[in-house]
Amino acid sequence: MKNKNHLYKRIGMTISGLTLCGVSIGFLKLATFGIDPFQSFMAGLNALIPIPFGTLHISVSICLLLFMLIYDRHYIGFGTIFNLFLLGYIIDFSTGFLQELFPSPSMGVRITAFFIGIGIICISSSFYFTADMGVSPYDGVALILANKWHVGPFRYVRICTDLICVTLGCTFYLVSGGSMNGLTAIAGLGTIITALFMGSLIEFFNHTISQPFLNGEHLHIPSTPKNKFLSI
Repeated sequence: MKNKNHLYKRIGMTISGLTLCGVSIGFLKLATFGIDPFQSFMAGLNALIPIPFGTLHISVSICLLLFMLIYDRHYIGFGTIFNLFLLGYIIDFSTGFLQELFPSPSMGVRITAFFIGIGIICISSSFYFTADMGVSPYDGVALILANKWHVGPFRYVRICTDLICVTLGCTFYLVSGGSMNGLTAIAGLGTIITALFMGSLIEFFNHTISQPFLNGEHLHIPSTPKNKFLSI
């Protein structure tokens, strides 16, 4: 029974984590201060290929999933499949809903949306990673390059794949006729923050929320010396 409850928790954490992750991208798109590197690529590609975002997300994810199936399928799990078929549509829906709710957002609304988006994406990613039920196709490619092909340590491989995604996203956006002013919505402050600080924030939420929740412990934020907290 205990094992079943543990499994149900992991499934629930995966579904809620990925769902909230999609919602967070909607907030970051509303803020137009930049989104995470893979979504930068997807946004630029979507400007070049104007089809429903959910459909495009599935198409790209299937290509990445085929790479995982060929070279190392043990990273594939329930979370991979959920990410593949539903995440793009969740992003599409949340983006459309928020932009309809705030058709001409003020600077205050954009800043608020930005911080809400960053907060949600870190907490939701923590739930998703802690549940450990398969990685996203994009994460799987970097893991295979690092651990199977031994291209280099994962940290540096991920930086390279992120840089490639941002570069391609910006290029696709400009080639599609996008303006330089609108480029900050593809790659901006949000992209830098997610690339540099998201890992540390996710680790913080792992220890304070996700792992205690999964293990049935009391949720609490440990008292941390100020100088240690600033290192996050």
